[in-house]
Amino acid sequence: MFLFSEKVDLFMDKLTLLYSRQAIAERVRALAEAINSDYADKELVLVGILRGTFVFLADLIRLIKVPVTVDFIGVSSYGLGTESSQQIALTKDVQIPVTGKHVLVVEDILDTGLTVDFVLRSLRQRQPASLRVCALIDKKERRLIDVPVDYVGFDLKSGFVAGYGIDCAERYRSLPDIYLVESVER
Repeated sequence: MFLFSEKVDLFMDKLTLLYSRQAIAERVRALAEAINSDYADKELVLVGILRGTFVFLADLIRLIKVPVTVDFIGVSSYGLGTESSQQIALTKDVQIPVTGKHVLVVEDILDTGLTVDFVLRSLRQRQPASLRVCALIDKKERRLIDVPVDYVGFDLKSGFVAGYGIDCAERYRSLPDIYLVESVER
């Protein structure tokens, strides 16, 4: 069982609280309000990038008031490490046709831009009516490709984060808050 506090040590990592579940809920609500306003009287397809976005997407969709369908696209670039391999591989394609539809890509962390760029290029080929991006966290420090981001929950200068569905080497997804993760020497 995990005890949640300002600092948590699990798996020999130091976790420092960055965004509380209350702060996350407030930002998700604000994002949903902006999306509801921008897509009033339109149907929307949300495409979540697996796997880190599933908790964020679940919370977001419950607050969206316009007609919405959901699909997921799976891509891989990290493996079990904390550094991107910069080699993007498609692991699961969308199943819902997006041609002529308003598509909003939902991402947990916009970091190097490589993953979102890959997904946007893939979806653009299918000729959606519109294509936008919603990121829970925008971390510009390591950006290699400038990609458009239309909705941002939090701007993060630097650091590796986990919790709220986001993993660090497949750990910490179940934490309800988001933490900065620092590896501790063993």
